[in-house]
Amino acid sequence: MENRDYTELYTEADKEILKVAEDSLDPKIDRVNEIIAYCNKAGIKKIGIANCTSFIKEANQLENILTNKGFVVDKVHCKLGKVPFNSLIPDYKGLSCNPAGQAKYLAEKGTELNIMMGLCLGHDMIFNSKSVAPVTPLVVKDRKQKHHTLNVFKN
Repeated sequence: MENRDYTELYTEADKEILKVAEDSLDPKIDRVNEIIAYCNKAGIKKIGIANCTSFIKEANQLENILTNKGFVVDKVHCKLGKVPFNSLIPDYKGLSCNPAGQAKYLAEKGTELNIMMGLCLGHDMIFNSKSVAPVTPLVVKDRKQKHHTLNVFKN
């Protein structure tokens, strides 16, 4: 790997995210509380949750936790708009997930940080690319490992 200056890749906004994240690190707290600490340090008040419909219960629990900590929360599940799959990809049946719609919905709500919970592979990529606010994952969907992806590395 060549030794070159990568600092030019970072905007002032990027540098602020890095600084606040570094200042929020605490090995004694879990990821949810780390996100809360980050938001408090960053002055974030409005948080979005983009979740898969299979994570509605957990998304509701997260919404309650965040609301109880004083945040305004907007939550949107992946079947927003009930988009027919065949309107996006011919010969596919059923309702499509709508990660672009989730990102648009949260942008319209003015969220300052979006938390992604269990979006499918590919859908997470679309949501990330379309989100106006920064995105942090909380749960990565892994059906086989029951959403504990690191289990794949255990013998």
